[in-house]
Amino acid sequence: MKRILEELSTLRGSRPRILLCDDQPINIRLANALLKGDYDIYMAGSGQQALDLCERILPDLILMDVNMPGLNGYETCERLKQNTATLGIPVIFLTGLKSEEDEVKGFDVGGVDFISKPINGTVLKARVLTHLTLKLQSDFYRNIAVTDSLTGLFNRRKFDSELAEKWELCKRSSQAISLLMIDIDYFKNYNDHYGHQAGDRCLAQVAQAIRSNFNRSYDCVARYGGEEFACILPMAGSEQALKLAQDISLSVAQLELPHLKSEVGAHVTLSIGVATVDSPGAACSPASLVELADRHLYVAKARGRAQVCTETEASARHDVPA
Repeated sequence: MKRILEELSTLRGSRPRILLCDDQPINIRLANALLKGDYDIYMAGSGQQALDLCERILPDLILMDVNMPGLNGYETCERLKQNTATLGIPVIFLTGLKSEEDEVKGFDVGGVDFISKPINGTVLKARVLTHLTLKLQSDFYRNIAVTDSLTGLFNRRKFDSELAEKWELCKRSSQAISLLMIDIDYFKNYNDHYGHQAGDRCLAQVAQAIRSNFNRSYDCVARYGGEEFACILPMAGSEQALKLAQDISLSVAQLELPHLKSEVGAHVTLSIGVATVDSPGAACSPASLVELADRHLYVAKARGRAQVCTETEASARHDVPA
């Protein structure tokens, strides 16, 4: 089973992440000493701290103490299961409680297993390995269903669900959310001149150049359709989104992919529309963010393409060819 977990970790490009939540530092130190060699370990001293960390790092597994001041382990687990972004994270309870009622309650709130205190290192490692393997296998097959096969980016279906989730996350935390809508300039001309196989290779190269600019686990980069891409940036304001859009344009320009049928240069270029909502709420919606980013993309094309646009102009109302 360890080999399977290692292969799954290699496929996704990162080690499994485990969150240890316990109000007793000695218990956290013990679990960390047992697990840190194989996994990336994060630590929380309370239920609320665990909730805050989960939204930022999205761990693959949580080891949760039951008896904690404030939010206890059961209450913390219940809240995790009420949040679409964290409901899939398996929770193993660490507890000195041994009654059948306690175990039933743990499973009722969404826990997947119990480990009794004092912790037995061999048991802890075996249970963690089992549940992490199941989690990463589930993630792997789910990702196949939401991944665009040509570019390796998320597909449109995943984009729609991610936008709804990230919108709610930013709404709860009163933080900005930004969206980039990206289009390859004169891509129809590219396909007509070079052929569709070359066009597919171009799409794949551009997709990877776009993806290379993202290092936050909670950002979403998707193929929106055809030669269009979309990037969701939760907890990112307009300046950060603009800088990222400019970096993406530069990354694609540095590929120097020949485009003899482009009307804006000798190489493949991008038009990008950037939109930001500073405070998601009842007055706007995820659909309105997409509409605003689309409108800014439209203006970038109307102004001559190969550029980033963050604002609309009333004068830019004429039709723009694909």
